[in-house]
Parts: sequence; structure tokens; C-alpha cells
Amino acid sequence: MNMSLTPMVKNLLLANVGVFFIGYLLGSDFAGMLGLRYFGAPTFQPYQFITHMFMHADLRHLFFNMLGLFMFGPLLENAWGSKKFFFFYIICGIGAAIIYSFVIYLDLHSLQSATEAYFLNPSPDLFVQFMRDHAEGFYGQNLDFINSFSRNPTNPGFIEESKGFVRSLYLAKENTTMVGASGAIFGILMGFGMLFPNTIIMPLFPPIPMKAKYFVGIYGIIELYAGVHKAEGDIVAHFAHIGGMIFAFILIKIWKNERQDFY
Repeated sequence: MNMSLTPMVKNLLLANVGVFFIGYLLGSDFAGMLGLRYFGAPTFQPYQFITHMFMHADLRHLFFNMLGLFMFGPLLENAWGSKKFFFFYIICGIGAAIIYSFVIYLDLHSLQSATEAYFLNPSPDLFVQFMRDHAEGFYGQNLDFINSFSRNPTNPGFIEESKGFVRSLYLAKENTTMVGASGAIFGILMGFGMLFPNTIIMPLFPPIPMKAKYFVGIYGIIELYAGVHKAEGDIVAHFAHIGGMIFAFILIKIWKNERQDFY
């Protein structure tokens, strides 16, 4: 594969690395301002649909995203030209944000319904059910409170404390921030698999040579499974990755008559 830097890939690498270190110097408020918030949250701003893709959580997050851009981006830029590649990159990032926001909307709609139902009829049994449905990871951490609440189901202090937990969980979910270029990078990965389907690549994991089209397909299936069956403590925005791939697929299909397949 061509590992030489192309102009737009170089500019995007510099922009991502530069913004990361600016954010490091300015602190977490920078990430909170430019990261993507849920569109119904008071902290949401429309520009976050673009700015979030230049923010990263840590060096590891930045490194792997920039590695993907460095490895696969130049091939697409050489095929399309810098302007078209940049447009593709931005649209995939925005598409990832749209899909992610829609999934968060569905999650919050379900959580809001459960929260309202609990506030109407707070009880130890319903609190346990709420925890198991929406905060299973916190269940073990709150066993002492759950046991005390179960022994005193009409205690006003326990009722208010349980309501406070339910309310704080909803607010935490509503104010979750998504950062990273992963959606755009997964779009580039999809683009690579579509334009260069029979190119043999050696993934880092598993280290088995395979055609690009199979690698992209397997990776997409893994991300979809991880998004649907999200493990407790998993903070990766898998549906943003899927969103980047979906928008890449649609955009390339629209451009189909303007390109040729490469092998």
C-alpha cells in the first residue's frame, strides 16, 4: 500500500494532533465545548457535529485514529483528489454523529419513560428493576442502599435518595460527550474496501492476510454486534463507527459513475 502522505491527509493529521494538544493545555472544558452532546441537552451546539471529530479522549485514541487515516487516507485522496477526499471525510464524520445522536435519542426516550414511571410509583422493587434495566453496572455498588430501602420501603429519605439516583443517571446520559475522528476513519475504511476490494492487507488483529473487502465486512459486523450487545463499561461509540461506514457507502454509491474500481 502507498504509505506516503498526501496533502489533505497531512493537513488532517496536523489539525487533529494540534487540536488534541491545545485541548490538553486548556483542560477538559475545551473537550466539553467542542465534543458532541445530545441534541436535546442544554449544552448542545450545532457546530459540535463537526468539531467533535477533531477531539480525542487520550493519546491512544488519537494514535489509532491517526494511524487509520495515515494508512488508508492517501489511497482515497489519490483516487479522488484532495477536495473530494476532504468532503468525504467531513460527511462521514457528520454521518457518524447523526447516527450516534439518533441512537442516544432512542436510549434517552426509553430512559425518560422509565424515569417518569418510577417517580410516579417509587418502591424498592421498581428501583431494583430500573437498576437492572438501565444501570446494571451500579447494582452491586448500591446493594447496601437497596437492602436498606427494601427493609424500609416507605422511608421518605430512601425514596428521595432513589429518585436522586434515577434523576442523576438520566442527566449523565443526556450530557454524555462523544469525541473522536473514528466515524470519519471508519468511513475511510469503508471507502478503501469499496475502491480497493481485492487489495491484500495484513491487519494488526488478527495478523492474517485477507482481502480488503473481507476485512471491512468483518470489522463492520464486529462493530454492529458490539453496539447492539454493548458490554458494561464499554464507552466506545460503536454506532458512530457504523454511521461513518453507512454514509461512506451511500456517498460512494452516489459517486459510482464518477469512479472506477481499483485492484
